[in-house]
Amino acid sequence: MRIISGNLKGKKLLIPIDDQTRPLRDAVKESLFNLIQHSKVLDFELYNSSVLDLFSGVGTFGLECISRNCKHVTFFENYTPALNVLKRNIKNLKCDVKTEVIEKDVYHLAKIKINLKKFDIIFLDPPFKEKDIRILLEIIKEKKLLKKNGIILIHREKITLDIFPKNFKILINKIYGRSNIIFGKFD
Repeated sequence: MRIISGNLKGKKLLIPIDDQTRPLRDAVKESLFNLIQHSKVLDFELYNSSVLDLFSGVGTFGLECISRNCKHVTFFENYTPALNVLKRNIKNLKCDVKTEVIEKDVYHLAKIKINLKKFDIIFLDPPFKEKDIRILLEIIKEKKLLKKNGIILIHREKITLDIFPKNFKILINKIYGRSNIIFGKFD
């Protein structure tokens, strides 16, 4: 695993030694960022943006965003082995100033008393076994975590059939190998 572009390009990322965490593969990550940067449908600028990385794992997506000059990434992770690797990756890449790590279950997002700001991009990469992300999307909408022109990026297994809230608009839906990449926003 490595950072694929930006000012940290080529830097290696540590990965967990167990099989409970599924880091975002470089090929899928590259496809995601190509869509973010070149899609006319999204009309989105990563530069100076704020990112919420839910189910962060070891931080492959959020750290790639920092390498590409986003302003700040808030990581949510509660699985201890992945969390320990995430913190080491942040420290090794000297990204402490641009990051915040919240050690909570993302499904408790609605109950969290911290003052979460609004984000330009929210990345959801739940375990493939996770069956219902609709609840999370409804919490994001209810807590008004997405900026007006922000986007939500969801990484799922291609065979997963998710049900989305009625006011969630899918902008792009792409299949890459075993992965389904969904870009959307609320109406």
